[in-house]
Amino acid sequence: MWLTLTRIFPYAIAYTIPMLVTSLGGLYSERSGVTNIGLEGLMLVGYFATAITIKLTEATLGINALALGVMVGVLAGAVFSLLHAFASINLKADQIISGTAINMLASALTVYLARTISGSGNVRILMGIVRKNIPVLSRIPILGPLFFSQTYWTTWLCLLIWGLSWILLYKTSFGLRLRACGEHPSAVASAGVNVHMMRYFGVIMSGSLAGLGGSVILITYSGEFNGTVAGLGFLSLAALIFGQWKPLGILGATFFFGIATTIANVSQVIPSLNIVPPVVFKIFPYVATLLALVLFSKKSAAPKAAGDTF
Repeated sequence: MWLTLTRIFPYAIAYTIPMLVTSLGGLYSERSGVTNIGLEGLMLVGYFATAITIKLTEATLGINALALGVMVGVLAGAVFSLLHAFASINLKADQIISGTAINMLASALTVYLARTISGSGNVRILMGIVRKNIPVLSRIPILGPLFFSQTYWTTWLCLLIWGLSWILLYKTSFGLRLRACGEHPSAVASAGVNVHMMRYFGVIMSGSLAGLGGSVILITYSGEFNGTVAGLGFLSLAALIFGQWKPLGILGATFFFGIATTIANVSQVIPSLNIVPPVVFKIFPYVATLLALVLFSKKSAAPKAAGDTF
């Protein structure tokens, strides 16, 4: 049992990290007052932009193409999120419809560009991040094999972003103003805060971090753009709700979903899990989210003004 756990745990972390950083992006947007269900599409844009960048530069830049690809993926997600920001903030469009449009547009546009540039809907890269053990820490009993063995550097980058985001949102005056825009925007505006600019920041951050999530998928375990992120954007949105719009809750929810996704993918080769159909594990996170919404609906921590125009 322990051997099985140590084998699947790194893969669980690999699935968790893209969801964590994408869900964190959704937190910025919704805490500022803009509902963003377009996380799937924004992830896809970052996924595609990273793949194309690495594909075109890996022959000349070598391993440095990975870092360049990640930066382009983050930038692409940020730029694409401006569509949602403009529609939701300036045009005061329905934010659910705008987010749905982002998902549909990203899916069609990325596949079209992939076929135009590479001649097919898939873009394969020749290199990715090599998993490494962290010196000293990987030899710690129990924790070492689970958390510090065979890790990607993107894992620690995203965890650092998570920690800095918690500090920004809850320990700074800027974070207080941003959260207030999602609770009582009129009161914040009367105090001289530009609500529109704060909401633009929140949406752009959601695009940047979702783009980073797509980049991480590509350079860790995927290695190929194939036109889909397999619903991880929607799972990130579910984790945002399940985590009650709080950084620590999101960390726990995405880890829970990452474990469930990993078990679903490897259940057929684990005898003790083979008796359960894989579809049960795949739908389990969504069912758990629905149950959580039913049980804790009266204590929901959703921003009061999320989805409201201003």
